[in-house]
Amino acid sequence: MNKQTRILTIDGGGIRGLIPARILVSLERKLQQRTGRNDAYLAEYFDLIAGTSTGGLITCLLLAPGENEWTPAFTAQEIVDLYLNHGTEIFDAPLSKRIRSLNGLVDERYQATGFERLIDERVGDLWLSQLIKPCLITAYDVTRRKAKFFTQHDARNDDKDYPIKVVARATSAAPTYFEAMPGENGRTPYAYVDGGLFANNPTMCAYVEAYRKLADQPTAENMVILSLGTGQISRSYPYHNVKDWGMVQWIKPLIDIMMAGMSETVDYQMRQLFTAHGRSNSYLRLQATIAKDDTELAEMDNVTPANMERLLALGVQLADEHEAELDALVEELLSVEEPTPA
Repeated sequence: MNKQTRILTIDGGGIRGLIPARILVSLERKLQQRTGRNDAYLAEYFDLIAGTSTGGLITCLLLAPGENEWTPAFTAQEIVDLYLNHGTEIFDAPLSKRIRSLNGLVDERYQATGFERLIDERVGDLWLSQLIKPCLITAYDVTRRKAKFFTQHDARNDDKDYPIKVVARATSAAPTYFEAMPGENGRTPYAYVDGGLFANNPTMCAYVEAYRKLADQPTAENMVILSLGTGQISRSYPYHNVKDWGMVQWIKPLIDIMMAGMSETVDYQMRQLFTAHGRSNSYLRLQATIAKDDTELAEMDNVTPANMERLLALGVQLADEHEAELDALVEELLSVEEPTPA
């Protein structure tokens, strides 16, 4: 068996998390077919899973224990179904709320109660330390002005353990969409917002975390990474449009450009890193392109049935287009060890 560390990372992107979630359905089915086990779960075949925002939520669900502490509670398909069936609860705002917030201009656009209730129903009183595998989930503490990494493998220390309800809410607290996640750890107050502000693509964070804290300090020489995006928006901003923009006009484009630019930069860094080690085939980044004029598909909160079906179709298309690479990935995931059946 090869000694390789297997890492899965998932970007932020709101309801566009349906794209990577659907790719994971295809991957999980391939693992089941290849192993002959209908009860094979994705979490069994990765040593570290990292996520930001919607990717952080998917990470929590992939690693939540089920009937026993080693068996995952959710299949990839069940996570997709959660998005499809409850997306309108996550992005829920009465008309009065939309009016008061001027649709997100002067207050958060959505109430967090629906999202919090949904997480509570799915994970209850689960704690970070109880997840079945190491993970890294990003958020940003605006009180102390520090990046926050929620990590299962560090959560054995009381001051680094958190309820999953806090972790999921913190990583998903996208400014203008949801209010910050307030709280207190011991006597230290915090206010967390979406980790997409600094690590929308958490792959480099996961790479460094694996090197620093996992056994044998793996590097690109003995890592396999699957990095999943939530759609690259090709919307352009011509000079004649932006040259006279002020603060109000720049707010939304800046968030768009910042998140996309960070994700692209991390992808570039990872490609260079793996290529330098002669292992370019051991890093796979799957990212869909959203047409510049497709404003509905680009929105992070468009939970209409028609839009969610289109996001699913993008995930299916991406998995089909990269079927050969996913098949090769399955072989690498299985070449490390044969997991004990759940």
